[in-house]
Amino acid sequence: MIPESFIQDLLARVDVVDVVGRYVQLRKGGANLLGLCPFHNEKSPSFTVSPTKQFYHCFGCGAHGTAISFLIEHTGASFPEAVRTLAAEVGMAVPEAPRSPRQRQLDKQRKQEVSRHEAALESARRHYAGNLKRSAKAIEYLKGRGLSGEIAARFGLGWSGEDRRGLAAVFPDYEDASLVETGLVIESEDGRRYDRFRERIMFPIRNARGALVGFGGRIIGKGEPKYLNSPETSLFSKGRELYGLWEARGAIRKEGCVLVVEGYMDVVGLAQHGVENAVATLGTATTPEHVQKLLRASDKVVFSYDGDKAGRKAAWRALQACLPQMRDDVSVRFLFLPAEHDPDSYIREHGDKAFRAAMESAVSLSRFMLDELASHHRLDEAEGRAACVHEALPLLASLPEGAYRLQVEREFAQQVLLTPEELAGLLERARSTRTHDIARAMPSPASVSSAGSQRPDPVSGPGPDHALMDDAVWEPHGIDVAPDEPHYPDFGAPQFDRAPEAGYGGRGGAGARRGRTKNSPTRHTVTPMAKQLLRLLIAHPALVDTLGDQQLEILERGPHLRLVRELIALAVASGARHAGALLQAAEPESDLEQVLSGLGPQVLAEDDLPDPQGEWNDALRRIELDMIKAEQTALAQGGLRNPADQQRYQDLNRRRILLESGGSRKLL
Repeated sequence: MIPESFIQDLLARVDVVDVVGRYVQLRKGGANLLGLCPFHNEKSPSFTVSPTKQFYHCFGCGAHGTAISFLIEHTGASFPEAVRTLAAEVGMAVPEAPRSPRQRQLDKQRKQEVSRHEAALESARRHYAGNLKRSAKAIEYLKGRGLSGEIAARFGLGWSGEDRRGLAAVFPDYEDASLVETGLVIESEDGRRYDRFRERIMFPIRNARGALVGFGGRIIGKGEPKYLNSPETSLFSKGRELYGLWEARGAIRKEGCVLVVEGYMDVVGLAQHGVENAVATLGTATTPEHVQKLLRASDKVVFSYDGDKAGRKAAWRALQACLPQMRDDVSVRFLFLPAEHDPDSYIREHGDKAFRAAMESAVSLSRFMLDELASHHRLDEAEGRAACVHEALPLLASLPEGAYRLQVEREFAQQVLLTPEELAGLLERARSTRTHDIARAMPSPASVSSAGSQRPDPVSGPGPDHALMDDAVWEPHGIDVAPDEPHYPDFGAPQFDRAPEAGYGGRGGAGARRGRTKNSPTRHTVTPMAKQLLRLLIAHPALVDTLGDQQLEILERGPHLRLVRELIALAVASGARHAGALLQAAEPESDLEQVLSGLGPQVLAEDDLPDPQGEWNDALRRIELDMIKAEQTALAQGGLRNPADQQRYQDLNRRRILLESGGSRKLL
């Protein structure tokens, strides 16, 4: 662990202008320097570097920080690597704060685990690639899809083979735990093992840095599922990765646009016909993390979906993930192909010129949203317009402040026969209601009896705007919830997709309650971070006894942590220190009871973590980092015009550096 005092000394000696200037062409612009942002594609400079304040900030994508964070973000270096690089440049020796033998051992174990997993994946990749060269069946399939050997080599395509234990020829120790941990091998309940991928064309999945993190497999015969991904592992999460982003990075810069499709074959097929700037989500809904990566790659994004009901439903979920990240200089559009076509088949039948023309005519995000809202209501009558407003308010409220939001609000106001001022008043009321709901979402221990807390029903509870609760997941009336979307009736499923973290998007009006009763379970967003905290608390309820004021404040402020707060309150009030006792204490049919029933058996069946307190602290550290970054962005967008804002920004920066250095555990 690098002491904070050294970090501050280092930043005092290093000039952020020199560090950024190695990678970005800067020019004088008043007291600051200006340049094109290296973190997203832009044509006019919105990236500023302040020599006096020693930080950089992009008013386009929100990237900001010090010389250390710039190296981390731009070069992919770790925090210690960035510190050591800068220290060497100014002749400083990096001191290492003393670490306990246990801490050193845990670090060593983590590094060894990552190394083992990466080696296993790379060995499998070579095996799959070799298999493809020897398989006439697989080669014939790829030729039939119009793919050349050059494209197959560029994307590293392979063939899994048909042997149930084909990887046993690659790994002498087929019982090695890393084969299961990386998802290459499945272990059945009786202990027998077999390859996860069989009779499939293999697509290596790389992260944004080019590191191999998993695989996708497309079956070429009969069988389900048609597409199969690696499971969630320490290296791979389908809610974070985009297939083809690494391979498409040059074409995205050249085209000034990134195209998002739904399958690996679409990406590869488009590349075969010269459209090389395509990426694909990995069988899951578009997440906010996907959108962040897309907007880092380009300020113009086109989502391509089939024009059927499923395609429009997927497009709506993508829209919800995009709304909170829309900026004035960003263009997000939706391309709906004929129902009988996907991008691969369309470009093969009509050619690349026709496909590019279709991309140019793609509908804008705002047009898609307003048309979709209008299609669910009778806008020729007051009742229909009022219901449309009710449905749209959460969507509009999730848009960031700016010219884009004003334009969308004014267009929607005309659509529902309101003045812009009237709509602004309704939005302000909706935001105030939501702020109030979040403030009261943290239950006091005294409010939780041994039988669990009694809460107003989120659907039929008091007040017309109660539906703006922090954790509500919304969709328009005509679009059903996807089967793989996490909601409480399916909470016990062994795997669930990452739900959009920032969406309020909009179901409202009387139709929102259709088919529900007062006691019906309400769907909630369960983010990966909230799920991790819940699992830790279920496995180790005694963690509540270690909570300090700082951790409680983070939990209180953190978005999407209502269930975590309620579980803490239940453990404190009931005194339960075991998952079974917590389940008994929870109110029957409550959200917590369903969480405990679903996750409890899974958690108890897992091996104990070596350092649950450390895992807990690390999760809260990441939550606090996200909150700090959001506040810094807001301050920077305000211009840092007064000394109080400047001081607050610097205070947040010091805290951020400390958290990124791993020094938070002693503070938390």
